[in-house]
Amino acid sequence: MSWFGWGDPARARALDPGLRDLVSQVLRAPLADLPPVPEERVELPPSRLDERLRGLLAGVVGPGHVDDGDAARLRHSGGKSTPDLLLRRAGRADPAPDAVLYPADHDQVRRVLEVCSAERVAVVPFGGGTSVVGGVAPLRGGLRAVVCLDLRRLDRLVSVDTASMTAVLGAGVRTPRAEALLAEHGCTLGHLPQSYEYASLGGYAATRSSGQASSGYGRFEDMVVSLRAATPRGTLDTGGPPASAAGPDLGRLLLGSEGTLGVITEVGLRIRRRPERVLDEAWSFPDFAAGVDALRTLAQSGIRPTMARVLDEAETFVGAAVGGRESAPGCQAVLGFEGTGAEVEVRAAAAREAMAGAGGTPLGPGPVAHWRGNRFSAPYLRDSLLSAGVLAETLETAAPWSGLLPLYAAVSGALTGALEDGEGGAVVMCHVSHTYPTGASLYFTVVTAAGAAPLERWGRAKRAASEAIAANGGTITHHHAVGTDHLPWMAAEIGPLGGEVLRAVKAALDPEGVLNPGKLIPAP
Repeated sequence: MSWFGWGDPARARALDPGLRDLVSQVLRAPLADLPPVPEERVELPPSRLDERLRGLLAGVVGPGHVDDGDAARLRHSGGKSTPDLLLRRAGRADPAPDAVLYPADHDQVRRVLEVCSAERVAVVPFGGGTSVVGGVAPLRGGLRAVVCLDLRRLDRLVSVDTASMTAVLGAGVRTPRAEALLAEHGCTLGHLPQSYEYASLGGYAATRSSGQASSGYGRFEDMVVSLRAATPRGTLDTGGPPASAAGPDLGRLLLGSEGTLGVITEVGLRIRRRPERVLDEAWSFPDFAAGVDALRTLAQSGIRPTMARVLDEAETFVGAAVGGRESAPGCQAVLGFEGTGAEVEVRAAAAREAMAGAGGTPLGPGPVAHWRGNRFSAPYLRDSLLSAGVLAETLETAAPWSGLLPLYAAVSGALTGALEDGEGGAVVMCHVSHTYPTGASLYFTVVTAAGAAPLERWGRAKRAASEAIAANGGTITHHHAVGTDHLPWMAAEIGPLGGEVLRAVKAALDPEGVLNPGKLIPAP
């Protein structure tokens, strides 16, 4: 992956001059380029890994799998949020890990953690490196050094049980490889977040990821049937049987633990037969409230599209403009159905009746095909905008249906209020992409001129939005995770006793506090 942007550097493109001029006009601000410095000019702190410690770690993973070179350290110095990229583009890569380790299996991970706990070295698990909330920032937490534990070698299919429809895969398997491995058995996982091309299965479990097909397949945590994790005190194996009453589900402690309680090395997952048919349909609604109400009707009626989302007026318009299409008035909703031919027809027919009854107008499959075709290229557009001096960042939350539209208004207002100033304006867009019988998510995209101090500008907007979320009944994160960015609001979300429980579990599994310091767990 690119050290200063998203994904494959060969897929990066400069912003079209015509689009750049249009963006400048909409944002009411001149745009100043923000190109990255040459890689050799990036400032990396000296590695704290002395020869003795290097030898101990090499004795576990092998000398060829301990890399303290600048290239590896730079590419593991953080995730892919706009602040991460701004810092690296400016030539700043501190914090950076003192070395990157590449273990081959669970046993090596466990032994690395034993060494690091004894030597007081922080360990940051690293899957695809796609975190946008500071989840893989290599913080030392007051310890002697920090190493990054890159799990890419844990990339095998351990087992498949087509009678039970489960599979066990290494935590380092990335999603395209997982789908290819499962396709050989006629199966699919069906997890499709925007990070699909690069994120790992272990990362999905550690962050409670959710993908575009969550309405039909569920969130990633709903697919998990077992986990194996290494901790400084040994191995934790959870799950296996389809259900159990043998006390609390310890696997739930690992789901969403963000590498602070253990390093997930294997994930057991519920799999499905590959669908015979995929059917997509788009709908238009007069306004966002009507579209939200239509999705609520679907979520509470038992009619479960595999994919369901509705875009607000701004996102509907911008999506059409960027795609060179004429925008229908109001808001656009997209539905997708997967399964056998008969299943798809029955569910689609019921959904059509519900959508029409809610005031929707059918638009056919065309808009969905365009959206699917560009689904994984959006982060590259963000990079193109950033190079042209435009910040384009996202944030997300969720709330009960009764509070969803008030929360939408509060967060939109907070973002606009924080960014509408002498340096220009902002475009705030939103969509609902994950629905439940009791509520749904809100996913905001914000575009604004970088201004003279882009890090401070985005930080001000992010704080305003987070405060609005906390004050209006939303969760501080629906699927991006906590990391460092959302930690200030974590204590309020889980309460004092909840924080105490997390700290107690961490003390039991990680007594020296070496696992991913500074993330998730609020201070006393």
